[in-house]
Amino acid sequence: MARRRLPEEPVSRLAVWARRLVLFSLVVVLLTVIVARSGLLDIIPVLVTFTAGLALAVAAILLAVAAFVAIWRLGLRGFGSAVSAVLISLLLLAYPVYLGVKVYSLPKISDVSSDPVDPPAFEIIARLRNRQANPVAYRGLSAPAMEASVYSDIESLDLTLPPQSAYAAVLAALAKRKDNLAAPLWRVIDERRPGPGRDGHVEAIAYTWIMGFRDDVAIRIRPTREGSRIDVRSASRYGRWDFGVNAARVRRLMEDIDEHADAIKLEPPPPPKEPERRQRRRRR
Repeated sequence: MARRRLPEEPVSRLAVWARRLVLFSLVVVLLTVIVARSGLLDIIPVLVTFTAGLALAVAAILLAVAAFVAIWRLGLRGFGSAVSAVLISLLLLAYPVYLGVKVYSLPKISDVSSDPVDPPAFEIIARLRNRQANPVAYRGLSAPAMEASVYSDIESLDLTLPPQSAYAAVLAALAKRKDNLAAPLWRVIDERRPGPGRDGHVEAIAYTWIMGFRDDVAIRIRPTREGSRIDVRSASRYGRWDFGVNAARVRRLMEDIDEHADAIKLEPPPPPKEPERRQRRRRR
């Protein structure tokens, strides 16, 4: 006798399309990240494409919810597809939602300096910014009060080292960031040693972790009576909110510079040079 095959329950089309949509969203987001990090496109089309990818993830969640209802009422298959669509969408939306929450807890700041009254200036970087970028000028008289209310711990770093040694500590801290593959990419674009009547000045570009957006950093080494004073400024090239990234960058850089300065203090002084006459006698 021929066995009768029981007809299989149909698959929910909503679940199938939810999974297809979220996979397409994943591809769009990943390609956008690759393009953003490579710098092939300007930030505006990158952000528009990235937002479109996230919108597709939201649509996939809505389709998955509708699929859950249809599966429950009609006894359709496709529960696994709907669940995978929801999980992948939540993974894609988790970090953007986290940033959105931070927007409400932080002020509208995209430029942070350890000296908001007299911040280090962007010189070479000013030529690299296009019209769509944020202005290189600091925010003005409202900046000190705004920063003090949120980032009161960020202040100038006073060292008992001469400016040349403080400059060496700054370069050592930046070299650590350039050579460390686990850290975001840093690129130093200008270095100027401190000299008589002249401050030391360093400018660099720091890239964000995920999208690789460019943030600009300026460091000033100024001589003081006790030694030298270091100020750091970090500014987002685009956008009004920095989600606390610039403040965190200034803190970490100041801490590293302080550590390298302490290491320089512990280095033994070089042996004194002998007079040239004694050296000539020994050669004879």
